[in-house]
This record gives sequence, C-alpha cells and structure tokens, in this order.
Amino acid sequence: MTRYTRYLEEVFEKAGVEFTKENKRRADKHFKQWLDKTNCSETWKELKILLEDSAKKEEVIKNLRVAFS
Repeated sequence: MTRYTRYLEEVFEKAGVEFTKENKRRADKHFKQWLDKTNCSETWKELKILLEDSAKKEEVIKNLRVAFS
C-alpha cells in the first residue's frame, strides 16, 4: 500500500472520489502512469510539487476525477 495517498484525502474529496483503501491503490496506479513514474517516492515528489500550485492542483483533481469516471 502506498503511504503518500494518505495525504490526498482533500484531493479525493474535491474530485468526488470515495477515500477508500481500494481507491487509493487505484489512484496510485493511475498517478504513476500519468506522471510516468515507477515508484511511490518519485510519484509523491512530483505530486507535492503539483499540489503547491493552485492551478496545477486543479489539474490533479480533474485527472483523478477522469480516472474514476
């Protein structure tokens, strides 16, 4: 299980995605593919940068929403 997804509860909420263990795993897989990363630390490092900028944060939220639609 990925540890960084515990910090994404707000992103899940804004995307309208239930914050469950299964969904966190699915989101991790999606984010790795979207960001072209292979491990959790690289993925979290990139996501942290994106989440610091409000416009890029919205992009992450929209991307998560699309992944679960």
